Amino acid sequence: MSGFSPWIILGAVAVLLPIVAMMTMENINRQKQQSIRLMTGKGAALIRSFEAGTRMGMRGGHGSGFQLQRLLVETAAQEDIDHLVVVRLDGTVVAHSQGDQVGSHYGTELDLDAIFASAELGWRRQVTESGETVFEIYEKFAPLARRPIRPMHKYMMNMARRSGDGMQAPPMVIFVGFHADDLDAARAADIRHTIVMAAVLLLVGCAGVLLLFLAQNYRATRTSLAQVQVFSDSLVSRIPIGLMAVDREGRITTLNPVAESILGMKADEAIGRQAGAAVPQALTVILDSPADMVEEELLCPVDGDRRIPMDVSAAALNDENGDRFGQVILFKDLTEIRALQQELEKNRRLVMVGRLAAGVAHEIRNPLSSIKGFATYFKEKYRDSDRDQEIAGIMIQEVDRLNRVVGQLLEFSRPIKLHFQHVRLGDFFRDSFRLVERQYQAAGVEMTLALSDDNLTAVMDADKMGQVMLNLYLNALDAMVAGGHLSVTVSSHADGGTCIQVHDSGGGIDPKDQPHIFEPYFSTKKSGTGLGLAIVHNIIKAHRGDILVDCPPAGGTTVEITLPAAKEA
Repeated sequence: MSGFSPWIILGAVAVLLPIVAMMTMENINRQKQQSIRLMTGKGAALIRSFEAGTRMGMRGGHGSGFQLQRLLVETAAQEDIDHLVVVRLDGTVVAHSQGDQVGSHYGTELDLDAIFASAELGWRRQVTESGETVFEIYEKFAPLARRPIRPMHKYMMNMARRSGDGMQAPPMVIFVGFHADDLDAARAADIRHTIVMAAVLLLVGCAGVLLLFLAQNYRATRTSLAQVQVFSDSLVSRIPIGLMAVDREGRITTLNPVAESILGMKADEAIGRQAGAAVPQALTVILDSPADMVEEELLCPVDGDRRIPMDVSAAALNDENGDRFGQVILFKDLTEIRALQQELEKNRRLVMVGRLAAGVAHEIRNPLSSIKGFATYFKEKYRDSDRDQEIAGIMIQEVDRLNRVVGQLLEFSRPIKLHFQHVRLGDFFRDSFRLVERQYQAAGVEMTLALSDDNLTAVMDADKMGQVMLNLYLNALDAMVAGGHLSVTVSSHADGGTCIQVHDSGGGIDPKDQPHIFEPYFSTKKSGTGLGLAIVHNIIKAHRGDILVDCPPAGGTTVEITLPAAKEA
């Protein structure tokens, strides 16, 4: 019931309490009115009986005063009657259930004339001198006026009036007092019962509201838990690192797909097994650690002799009391990261070598110019000596070759600066063909160009890409010593990029040499510098493109260059 606010109960009470209170008061008032009607009805019946008895006594010829007093005393002897009093309109007691009160005054605080003139029954509550509560009913007392007017009765009334025997009673008021203690006790019991029922109703109402909110809270909690479960399941299954969880007994409870791939096991087979028997020992050692958090990098043996570098983090799962009920271990395969680190270190060393080479190249170029100048001088001076001419020519050729190597070295060591422009690829490749056309014709090699669309364009540095294509053409020509065919295919990708394929029918590249062809100073030619393809690779990467080399078993070599769309370049 966490998160349940006590204001809900207070609000329910604030709403239900006035309603229950109104119903309770209405019920109490209704019971009070029923009690009053019961007592007034009982009093009215008693008064009617008393009047009837008085009429019978008067009809029998007995003295009216004596007969009235006797009837009153006998009637008052009933258990629930406290007193009976008959008074004249001036308050003089004509008859009293206590005989010694005859002649005294009673009810003078009331308007007896109005009571006599009224046809309504009146009532009041009084407390006697002994402290007893009395429910008193009063009404005019007219025994003769209340008799039914039947023929025989009318005849007797006329006889009484003619005889003048006093049958015409004076105006009087009768008071009937009932003991109210039992009535009050019963009424108090009813009130208590009503209040108890109201309290029960209030509690039931509050409980109903509380249960309603609890049910709503439970439903919301279930929905929230279901969402959390879906989220956690999705997170565990899609997290890009391995995750494994074990319970307090060391049994595997969770194994995500990445962990399955790294450890080479299926989750269905691993879940429920002891971790020590299912996973490599290097991981179980971490699980056995008493520390709540462990982070290590280790070599983990998987699939027999294969060992992979892993970054492992293990955390204990503790309950609210701090007791451990399981562990979760995260591990990541660092093979690619280590390879990238090695590649980065290799590139760093190459940069250092390139800077060193650039410095050396600058130092070499200056004396090269002097050497070439002296060689030219000696060639001109000893023009008559063929032997000297040959030696001087060889010196000049070697100096030029060395100067080209130094130039390539400087170009390779410098950052590549590109000048992008929109280039029509058809014109670009036809111009590049013209640069080597004579060499290809002399070697008996056929050249073909295939464009998916003659209006294809690309955003690139035309000079640098021309250098790339020239290098690829010359390498292909060197591979086709006995003639052959060179084809260049240009097409566009759906994303707007450009694909260039250069295929030659030469002998291909030795598979053991393929991983190294873009490395600087790697060459399979006797006269090669090993910088041509390295420069090509750098130019393509500067264009944010890719270059791939494929040498199928059937022979030949295909170089595929992919350039990104204009917005990505």
